[in-house]
Amino acid sequence: MYCGGHQVKRNGHYASGRQRWFCHDCQKSFCWQRPGNKKIKERIWFERWIVEGYSVRQLCQHSGHSSAKLYRIIDYWLEHPPHTETDLLEGIDCLILDGTFLYRPKSIVTIMDARTNAVINGVYGISENSESQLMTFLISLKEKGLSPTSCTIDGNPQVKRVLKKLWPDVIIQRCLVHIQRQGLSWCRMYSKTNYARDLRNIFRQVTYIKTKQERNSFINCVKQWEERYGKYIAKRPEKGRVFSDIKRARSMLLRALPDMFHYLDDPNIPSTTNGLEGYFSRLKGHYRQHRGLSQNKRKNYFNWYFFL
Repeated sequence: MYCGGHQVKRNGHYASGRQRWFCHDCQKSFCWQRPGNKKIKERIWFERWIVEGYSVRQLCQHSGHSSAKLYRIIDYWLEHPPHTETDLLEGIDCLILDGTFLYRPKSIVTIMDARTNAVINGVYGISENSESQLMTFLISLKEKGLSPTSCTIDGNPQVKRVLKKLWPDVIIQRCLVHIQRQGLSWCRMYSKTNYARDLRNIFRQVTYIKTKQERNSFINCVKQWEERYGKYIAKRPEKGRVFSDIKRARSMLLRALPDMFHYLDDPNIPSTTNGLEGYFSRLKGHYRQHRGLSQNKRKNYFNWYFFL
């Protein structure tokens, strides 16, 4: 617009197809210019670089742009973190919370809606074992209205304590896959003792429990094993590596037992954290295509990944 007037009307189109406007004040034709639109249109290539894991060479073939231009597009958006969602989270009741290491000690903690498998939020650079960092991460979600009835976790005690502090009535569901995998590892594949073989058979049943009758049968097996071997194992003074692992497996199973079967009472509660494990697998696969990002760009990379 030449004069800044507001008395305008449509006036056909240019040869390129763009809308032409006519100003009654200065009697001139013009087209609206919004430099920000160009950035927004170019963001599609940045989104494919993030979400699909495309390399710059592949994007050159798809877009027709030079590699230098694509690097400028990527750098521009990495310098501008996304605007976080401000929607209230009151309707979300079942959660999955888990963390993963990219490389120690840097980790990612993510929270997911168990009903839709949609990521609610994630953050890079905090430790899943730090109660203060977890508290800061979850308080911001609580302020937006997040009030879950259940949360499935991998068994990290710090995560459980933080969840109970923020939402005292939340139901904690232990991930059955984590219990089974760790228990089988501690019991060894070819155990030489009867108590280790029996305990291994108990762990093998964990992920196959689908009904309350099967749950009761499983709990009876644990009680029978505990009466036969548990107290004897607890009193033995040996501290060898193999025997210590059996003690760990027993202790883990007894502590986890009260939180293992809430999913049988509510079908919306997931019994595992597999939804997030699959998400982490895809994220790591895409991130490996873009190794070498600086610290600031790496943080915004994950912010964009969670956002998109």
